[in-house]
Amino acid sequence: MPLRRLRILDRYVMTHFARIFGACVLGVPLLFIVVDLVDNLDVYLGRGLSRLDVLLHYVYEFPNQTLLAFPLASFLAAVFTVATLSRHFEVTAAKASGVSFYRVTAPLLGLSLGLSFVALGLTEIVPITTRRAAEVIGEHQSRAANVRRNFVFRGNEGLVYRIHYLDARSGEISELEISREGTNFGYPTYLVTAREARWDSALTVWRLGEGRIRFFGGAGADRSFAFNELLQVDLRERPQELLADPKDPAEMRYAELGRFIDAIQRSGGTARELIVERALKISYPFACFIIVLFGVPLAHTTRRGGTPVSLGIALGTTILFLMLVRISQALGAGGIVSPSMAAWLPNALFLTAGLVLLRRVRT
Repeated sequence: MPLRRLRILDRYVMTHFARIFGACVLGVPLLFIVVDLVDNLDVYLGRGLSRLDVLLHYVYEFPNQTLLAFPLASFLAAVFTVATLSRHFEVTAAKASGVSFYRVTAPLLGLSLGLSFVALGLTEIVPITTRRAAEVIGEHQSRAANVRRNFVFRGNEGLVYRIHYLDARSGEISELEISREGTNFGYPTYLVTAREARWDSALTVWRLGEGRIRFFGGAGADRSFAFNELLQVDLRERPQELLADPKDPAEMRYAELGRFIDAIQRSGGTARELIVERALKISYPFACFIIVLFGVPLAHTTRRGGTPVSLGIALGTTILFLMLVRISQALGAGGIVSPSMAAWLPNALFLTAGLVLLRRVRT
């Protein structure tokens, strides 16, 4: 077939896919929002929220619902597009013209891969809008004080921080003590005390003010030095990350969640569940491509039955995929499999099944 006709066919297939995807990726979140509004309207009214507050809440919530709908919308679009082409014998006509099934459906795979990268970008936007959605309806009032008193935080390389008062909003600490247990003269024990510390957002470092640093042990006598200002580069945690009530993982971007995981591990805690959540920020967007790869041959082999059958296949497959995601999350959080494997396991299973189905399709 001439190149021009192939391009026409590509545009035809991509237009079918884009129309269905657009309708689903907008319609599914709106449906979820309407259901949520019906369930929670009395709660919002009981809090004294205005109509504008409720509207803003759902405006901020929309990106999150859109991200969740991406795999379903991609799969529905792929299944309906291929099923329609097959029922109308357009795939058969293309084969008769020398164009294989793989070539006919290649634009769908290309589009779904592009949508995966769009979803990957959304994972960095959604934590910000999710937090704003909660703040608009007053769900973060417990964090409004942004204050934590008299706590200990374990840092890098054996450092221990004792903080008397933290104001995370202004980025200020009062009465800070930093200690480290040494082993010898080359790695001495030391203690730093400071009257105050301020967070420098430009350098992403804490500036300690009016304090003293003491070195203990070793071959010589103990030494002590006073300072007016000292940069403490080992304390990398931002003010909000030092609060007793940290952000929900859903409100953290990829790098922020990584720092939070690192802080938990340094403090001796277990962060397997959070590691799975972080890995899902990468694996879930690429489910758009993998689930389309699975749906394209499936829709072609089950083209009989019309729209109800196509819809049933799409919904059933999506529910199965989401169930596998939840099960694999539990396996990863429980330590049965590694967190990275848990996040990518559903994708791996559907990718394998999709490749098997593709190989069995008559081209």
